[in-house]
Amino acid sequence: MTPKEALTKKVWAVLGATGRKEKFGYKIYACLRDHGYTVYPVNPNVNEIDGATCYASLHDLPEVPEVVDFVVPEAVGLQALDDCKALGISVVWLQPGADKPAVVAKGKELGLEVIQDCVLVQI
Repeated sequence: MTPKEALTKKVWAVLGATGRKEKFGYKIYACLRDHGYTVYPVNPNVNEIDGATCYASLHDLPEVPEVVDFVVPEAVGLQALDDCKALGISVVWLQPGADKPAVVAKGKELGLEVIQDCVLVQI
């Protein structure tokens, strides 16, 4: 799947979302939201972002996203890939920095569509 194809999907989760406006976890969440996507912030250490509920895990979301955008360290990304597989989420978008070789390899081993790119550049 190409980045452009993934961007046609309208329900996303941003893993590693944050309320800190200078961080990419916020910029990506806000960009998707402001471009009309249904986007769920996921971060166990944050309660809300700009008034929206921030969820502790992918399992806590009110619906299953079509794409999960990763803005997290390697260990968190590796665990989240298992969550994606368990929930039937087939498309994972790894931001620069989240696209460690072990995360890419595990995503492919699990049969997921792995995109390595920057959402901010593609939108």
